[in-house]
Amino acid sequence: MKFESLQDFVEFLESKGELVRISEEVDRDLEITEITDRVCKSDNNKALLFENVRGCKTPVLMNAFGSFDRMAWALGVGNIDFIANEIQDLINQEIPESLLDKVKLLPKLAQFAQFTPKVVKSAPCQFIETEPDLDTIPILKCWPDDGGRFITLPLVITKDPETKIRNMGMYRMQVYDKSTTGMHWHIHKGGASNFEKCKKLGINHMEVAVAIGADPATIYSATAPLPDGIDEFLFAGFLRKRPAELVKCKTVDLEVPANAEYILEGYVDTSELRREGPFGDHTGYYSLADDYPVFHLTHMTHRENPIYPATVVGKPPMEDCFMGKATERIFLPLLKLALPEIVDMNLPLEGVFHNLAFVSIKKSYPAHARKVASAIWGMGQMMFTKLIIIVDEDVDVQNTSEVLWKLGNNVSPERDTMIVEGPLDALDHASPQANYGSKMMIDATKKTPDEGHDREWPDVITMSDDVKRRVDDIWKNLGL
Repeated sequence: MKFESLQDFVEFLESKGELVRISEEVDRDLEITEITDRVCKSDNNKALLFENVRGCKTPVLMNAFGSFDRMAWALGVGNIDFIANEIQDLINQEIPESLLDKVKLLPKLAQFAQFTPKVVKSAPCQFIETEPDLDTIPILKCWPDDGGRFITLPLVITKDPETKIRNMGMYRMQVYDKSTTGMHWHIHKGGASNFEKCKKLGINHMEVAVAIGADPATIYSATAPLPDGIDEFLFAGFLRKRPAELVKCKTVDLEVPANAEYILEGYVDTSELRREGPFGDHTGYYSLADDYPVFHLTHMTHRENPIYPATVVGKPPMEDCFMGKATERIFLPLLKLALPEIVDMNLPLEGVFHNLAFVSIKKSYPAHARKVASAIWGMGQMMFTKLIIIVDEDVDVQNTSEVLWKLGNNVSPERDTMIVEGPLDALDHASPQANYGSKMMIDATKKTPDEGHDREWPDVITMSDDVKRRVDDIWKNLGL
């Protein structure tokens, strides 16, 4: 269950009964969004291939990752937890002390060497060269008040001008005309960091390549919160269990996925900003218009008979929720490596992944919850988490009802809340200031005298085991 291209994945989804081909003519502006939104929120949640988009020859793929099964299959597994367990196994490797131990570790290290991206001389993504014209691609306008049409699943590839380290991120791109778009990279992202370095070095034209469509593991890797300097294509190889194939661009010094559907080559002018947005975002609200860099398209290639993959974001649940849940499970072992007291974590869909986190811990000392929250806010993109609720290890954080029950019963607001200030996600509209504001931790764990709780803490109501066994024995006779 490994895929070389997005089209391979489409064929697989169809074989599993998870893809619906839509031959009815539809409009790329708003209509595809409304159909996809209804499907995302229905019991018949399937991937959709729109084969008859008004005024366009290219079919549009929507909701390809929009279920737990489809997300797992995209990464080549039956269950996302398999990848998390694999990472946990790598973390659990002991530091070799003897020569024999080192020899035993070599096969593990060799695995990573074989995931290094491989550059090929020719590739399907460059089979056809065309005039650089974005109007030939069925790019969607998603919501009524959007500032325009947006590329929503772009793999944006840049390079650090000093270290030459490659970065791939996913940043929406508003189409201004047939050859220019916005480049909506937030200040905390790798692309924005490379942009700022180019600006300081006096590089006016920062080379950029954009791949649209690739094998599903590579698409996901563009969204993954990897540590700085880790190549997203190496991570894609780890997920695929074979190297990602890249090809050098025709006109810029960058490599792109060989099996992508479209390749857009060009540059971002480091002295140019243009108004971008509004955009109906994954928060369920419109992100407000602001000034962002501009991408200039200078060269364009594509596969024979390409498909155009896109996603729609909005009020959850939608496709991006399942990509976010995959990230939650895959990267939990790395969080637990730094904070071994963490038992589990849940980023509820309603919290859109940066507003709310439920965390269970093995509590060992007073104010342990405060220590954990402070550490979480210091870890990569977890710094954006606006509200952290911490509970004891026996609480199932995947059960929202159970977490809210503990929240309502175990919290004395004056004692059990901690408010700090720090970085916030750029899409947070509630903060008075962009990118900066307050965050809160609520400690819903059982309190001890060491934490100033001198009253007796009551036990949770549970039935005795012997009564449960007796009722189990007679249950079938009760007619229930």
